Amino acid sequence: MKPAIAIIAVALGAVSTYAQTEATDSLPAQELHEIVIEAPKVIRKADMDVYHPSKSAVENSKNGMQLLNNLMIPTLTVSDALGTIQAVGQSVQVRINGRESTLEQVRTLLPETIKRVEWIDNPGLRYGGANYVLNFIVSNPTVGGSLMTTARPALNQAWGFYMADAKFNTGRSQWEVGGNFKLTNKIKSHRDYTETFTYPDGSSLTRDETSRGGTMDNSFTNVWASYSYIKPDTTVFMAELGLFQKVTDKFLYNGLLSLSDGSNDILLTDSHGDKGGTPSLSLYWQQNFAHKQMLIVNLNSSFYFGRSYSDYIEQLPDATSYLTDIHTNIKDRNQAYAIEADYIKNWNNSRFTAGASYTANRNRSQYESLGGDIFHQRQDKVYFFAEYFRRFGQWSATAGMGVQYTDFLFKETNQGNHTWSPRPQATITYSLNQNHNFRLNFTSWQSTPSLAETNIVPQQLDGFQWRVGNQNLKTANSYMLTFRYGFNVPRVSGSFGVRAFTSPNAITPLLQWEGDKLITTYENSRGLKNLSFFLAPQIEIIPDWLILSGYIQYRMERMRGNGYTHHSNAWSGNAQIQLMHRGFVLSGQYVRAQRDLWGEKISWGEDMNIIDLSYNWKSWQFSAGVIIPFGKYDQGSKSLNKWNSNEQHMRLDLRMPYISVSYNLQWGRQKRGVQKLVNADAKTDTSTAGGR
Repeated sequence: MKPAIAIIAVALGAVSTYAQTEATDSLPAQELHEIVIEAPKVIRKADMDVYHPSKSAVENSKNGMQLLNNLMIPTLTVSDALGTIQAVGQSVQVRINGRESTLEQVRTLLPETIKRVEWIDNPGLRYGGANYVLNFIVSNPTVGGSLMTTARPALNQAWGFYMADAKFNTGRSQWEVGGNFKLTNKIKSHRDYTETFTYPDGSSLTRDETSRGGTMDNSFTNVWASYSYIKPDTTVFMAELGLFQKVTDKFLYNGLLSLSDGSNDILLTDSHGDKGGTPSLSLYWQQNFAHKQMLIVNLNSSFYFGRSYSDYIEQLPDATSYLTDIHTNIKDRNQAYAIEADYIKNWNNSRFTAGASYTANRNRSQYESLGGDIFHQRQDKVYFFAEYFRRFGQWSATAGMGVQYTDFLFKETNQGNHTWSPRPQATITYSLNQNHNFRLNFTSWQSTPSLAETNIVPQQLDGFQWRVGNQNLKTANSYMLTFRYGFNVPRVSGSFGVRAFTSPNAITPLLQWEGDKLITTYENSRGLKNLSFFLAPQIEIIPDWLILSGYIQYRMERMRGNGYTHHSNAWSGNAQIQLMHRGFVLSGQYVRAQRDLWGEKISWGEDMNIIDLSYNWKSWQFSAGVIIPFGKYDQGSKSLNKWNSNEQHMRLDLRMPYISVSYNLQWGRQKRGVQKLVNADAKTDTSTAGGR
């Protein structure tokens, strides 16, 4: 009888429409004649995988990030301690009830209110080219206010994370105020660096850098306040103010350069970083109409006030003068505005979505190191899309088309470019049953040139290396085809797939000699292609007690540019094991970062491992852990360029034990916080100062 009841529960959930899925909890536990009906832990729908938190996962969590970590979604790499969410080495767009959100907002979610988590690995056109989407479906809390606090200091370093958030309710209104602070101050660092320069005449020079120590600073704070009004099933309004303040983001390296030509060793100091503040405003309105129709409008704006800098000094030991003395200081005053409107119409087995958005960036950069010269860049983007989804028994299909218009102009030179780019997308899914499905997805997106890539102001990097932007760059196109098989068998669930990617005109760096200067500029290359094979399983060794999850990926890449062709084959992955029992949670995680070939450089992120033990008692959670208890921290790159081949490893002293204390207080009767279904992108661009 239980399997039949479970199948009925799944069928009831599968016919819920898209708007209902994002606005309410469509799969609550129901009671029939003292039999509790609960959805399976993972439901494989036509356009997403749905994860339902177990009772133990909720009880052993104090915020949304901790609950996500306890869900052990195989493809995801989640670290509450480091505040990161990634999937197969790529970024993940986080949403709450369909509204694009931040990790800070996920942290403020009460675990008891999270009814399910939707994992979308083939996002539609309305998600704006996101690689992956993680959507938290949150129900109405039954309390009238909440206070959440977390403190996580390291025991041997000036590193830590601190957060507090409070919500208050009056009738249909809700007020929220919160903030967090992340501290990273003077963490010891080392850089292993070797490079070989080859000149046009065939001669070469090798420089080996021996580390003499360094430090890394990376501290920032966030504060936010919002007001929301909710009239159920009719109107939603929200106004939100925020301020992100980067207190300091600085890297300092000291080294000793040894030259292959027998010259004297050179003392090196290389420092670069940035700091500044970004206030932001968001206004959101959602209106429901008859016949399952919905109109959503979102307005965002942000401003960036800050500066970036770079200092590079070379001198002989015991000398008072400098061989090379370079200082770059850029002061930014940048603005961004965005408005988006979406229309959604639902039927029993189909859905139609259409929308339009406009984004404007206005950048003003003052080069204080060049006598105060000022440069302006204007960038405008317009995007239209329409998408239709339909179920046909065990089959479902989604097809849509987006069009993006991009225009950018440089005031001082009156140079610019504009392009129209189509963005087709389609998905076909066949569901054999609730435990097995097959999905073929095609998607495309565009990438516009950044401020740093188009800035024509020459920036000196070291004694003879310079960087100059290219104002003739065009918007780059990317296309991806993915086949995925999702499966659920007793105690094992996951997916296996193949992904093919191409970007035929990717924007990449280009190195060339101009006299005695090695110039780094940018070009629309001849294209990047890669093919990936991946497996992402979750294994319940002891149900609700001991779980193992992770992914492994093998990727083959080919990159072609002006005068070069490069290949790279590499594997990456993530493994996590978790033991939960009687309020205790012991977890361990290992991450091998993805190796990315882009232009003539192979780069990799952080190879990490973490061990954490937590205990939950009433409204408190106490935990202790160690970041990188085994091995070494490694983040770096390798250049394959014929003029400058180099390899760099950045190593930080991140073997850090830490403790964490979290406290959740709830009271009264509370309405659900507003969660937007769309979120217009108004992120400001920033300049990048020089630096090797």
